[in-house]
Amino acid sequence: MASEHVDRRLAAILAADVAGYSRLTSAAEADTHVRLKKHLRVLIDPKISDYRGRVVKNTSDGMLAEFSSVVDAVRKSSPRSRAFTSYSSSLATQASPTRAELST
Repeated sequence: MASEHVDRRLAAILAADVAGYSRLTSAAEADTHVRLKKHLRVLIDPKISDYRGRVVKNTSDGMLAEFSSVVDAVRKSSPRSRAFTSYSSSLATQASPTRAELST
């Protein structure tokens, strides 16, 4: 059996979303969606790039990002990174908590 070379790489994946997004969209669907997209484009995407990451997928209420460095991913997802907190606050008068999970 011939041995095949398989390229492998280590990556950290950050998954984040807004808790209560269904509640927000039921109150003002179009406005919530527009503000979310703007916030992702203006605040979140540049921060991910700042930490040498890339957005893999945007969902209706969140995103997946890949980082080649676990350290950079942790720095981006730490409480020091306020982008998602301000994102939650900008979607509704009552701040919606965000959830983030980091996998390596």
